[in-house]
Amino acid sequence: MKALLIVDVQNDFCPGGALAVPGGDEVIKPINNLMDDFDCIVQTQDWHPEDHRSFASNHSDKEPFSTIEMEYGEQVLWPDHCIQGTQGAEFHPDLRAKPSQLIIRKGFRKEIDSYSAFFENDHDTVTGLHGYFQARGVEELIVTGLATDFCVKWTVLDALKLGYKVTLAEDAVRGIDMDGSVDSALKEMKDAGVDLKNANQISG
Repeated sequence: MKALLIVDVQNDFCPGGALAVPGGDEVIKPINNLMDDFDCIVQTQDWHPEDHRSFASNHSDKEPFSTIEMEYGEQVLWPDHCIQGTQGAEFHPDLRAKPSQLIIRKGFRKEIDSYSAFFENDHDTVTGLHGYFQARGVEELIVTGLATDFCVKWTVLDALKLGYKVTLAEDAVRGIDMDGSVDSALKEMKDAGVDLKNANQISG
């Protein structure tokens, strides 16, 4: 079975949001167009407490987009975003959320950030998504959403390591692009074995 995986298409990652990805809302139309072709659709949702350690505001001497060392390695410090229960954490209103059968919330543990849909940033704590896909017989993933160079990239790389065949819908992802990080992420994903296609070339 193939599954459509929609990563973090939330208000705070779209234009006007607290951590807006340039053109973030441009992913919505191709994602919506894909949904009718899939029997298994999953969304992820960034879901942070206010005191999350990845927020620059919780470090008195740090600015957004600087980095610190956490127990699990280097961590980018972000502007406050996708705080539990806020409008910014909600899915973009134009995204067709009804067809999704599962929502995976990530980043809710205050001491650890979570980019990948499969593992938190320690690369050990699981989200439960892999078990769900195994139970449903999913072997192939179509990955879409935000942002190409962070949550999408880590989701794709982890999916490949777990043995899934993975296609990235190129016109259904957008990136933050910090110092060329989008091109770097695309190269890393291609080197790992991802297929790149436009949404109109993909069927469920």
